[in-house]
Amino acid sequence: MLPFLRNAKKVQNAWAMYDWANSVYSLVITSTIFPVYFNSVTKGLSPDDKVDFFGFEIVNTVLYSYSISFSFLIIALISPILSGIADASGKKLQFMKFFAYMGSLSCIALFFFDGSNLEWGICFSILASVGYAGSIVFYNAYLPEITTPDKYDMLSAKGYALGYIGSVILLVVNLLMIQYPSWFLLSDDGMAARFSFLVTGLWWAGFSQIPFRVLPKNPFGKNIRKEFLLQGYREILKVWNEVKQIKVMNRFLASFFFYSMGVQTVMYLAATFGDKELGLPGDQLIMTILIIQIVAIAGSYFFAFISKKYGNKLSLVIMVLVWVGICGGAYYVYTVYEFFVLAFVVGLVMGGIQSLSRSTFSKLIPKNTTDHASYFSFYDVTEKLAIVLGTFSYGFIEQLTGSMRNSALSLGIFFLVGLGFLLLVTIPKKDLDTESV
Repeated sequence: MLPFLRNAKKVQNAWAMYDWANSVYSLVITSTIFPVYFNSVTKGLSPDDKVDFFGFEIVNTVLYSYSISFSFLIIALISPILSGIADASGKKLQFMKFFAYMGSLSCIALFFFDGSNLEWGICFSILASVGYAGSIVFYNAYLPEITTPDKYDMLSAKGYALGYIGSVILLVVNLLMIQYPSWFLLSDDGMAARFSFLVTGLWWAGFSQIPFRVLPKNPFGKNIRKEFLLQGYREILKVWNEVKQIKVMNRFLASFFFYSMGVQTVMYLAATFGDKELGLPGDQLIMTILIIQIVAIAGSYFFAFISKKYGNKLSLVIMVLVWVGICGGAYYVYTVYEFFVLAFVVGLVMGGIQSLSRSTFSKLIPKNTTDHASYFSFYDVTEKLAIVLGTFSYGFIEQLTGSMRNSALSLGIFFLVGLGFLLLVTIPKKDLDTESV
């Protein structure tokens, strides 16, 4: 660890600004405007809403769901190797830039998607997702390099809070464009939606310049050799062998996997639940998402404060128990006001559990390692596989039972299993020493 990087306010603030830069993608593209736009331009093309994708007939919503799963599978497969290469060559920042630009340029490319070029829209939505997920691996890996363990929780919370604030600001602007396109000299709401994809890409790329200019390029001064590709494989194999020996990390990753299956599924499918089970109109669904985002800002700091006072483990246990209650409550929600209340509680624990999970994992990385990207790749792969399996389970249970309420209730099981593993975890107050685990 380079001493001058620890607690350097400029570096920490710049690092947190990447959350501000990239979080607009997850809100505008993944959660709100793009899914609604995609459905509107592909719906009604056939009696059963099937579309032609590279010669294959498939239902439009199923195609979109599969595209999300496919993108997460791609990054789950390649990120461990890429992070190993980044650690071996000292090119962490360059990889972060590559994926960020891939994602932001793909968002800009979605401006040209109008429904007649389905393959264009799906392919660039996949590339945008891969860019987002790939850049996060290397972004997260900077956390244990730019501050001390006692500040992990608050700095992680700051990043998430900035992300929620920035994404809400841009979403409100985009919604104004869609509701009143003439104010922005746009022809209709379809053009406004496409313009929002362009603005999202520009926001992402533009604000990314702040961390890109300040974050250290090669903080440990590693020699960049021609054989760094082969060395990358060796690096990730070495870290994998270390991870297997660290019981506390194994237990935490197991807990994180199961409760992330629930958290991520709720995040991606909350609006779908409100639409199908409650019949809420689009404006109320978007209002729900705004409630979640705004409350998540307070939740990030609140649970960071709880963790500072009583420890990460207790804070995480409280949040997982609240999530179990959310899953049970969703089964009995029938009115818009009940749904808003549930969204408020989701926002409170969504921000907290995401930021605290990241900072907790940082505390479990051995203090004598410089392979932070490789360690965080295991964290990231765990989360991505949780998304794939969680969303698949949700859809499969709905298909079997005919109701999303049963799917929501079943998510509580994932949280309970995650809680079981979490109770076995002893989170150290200081960095781990590999000799002591």
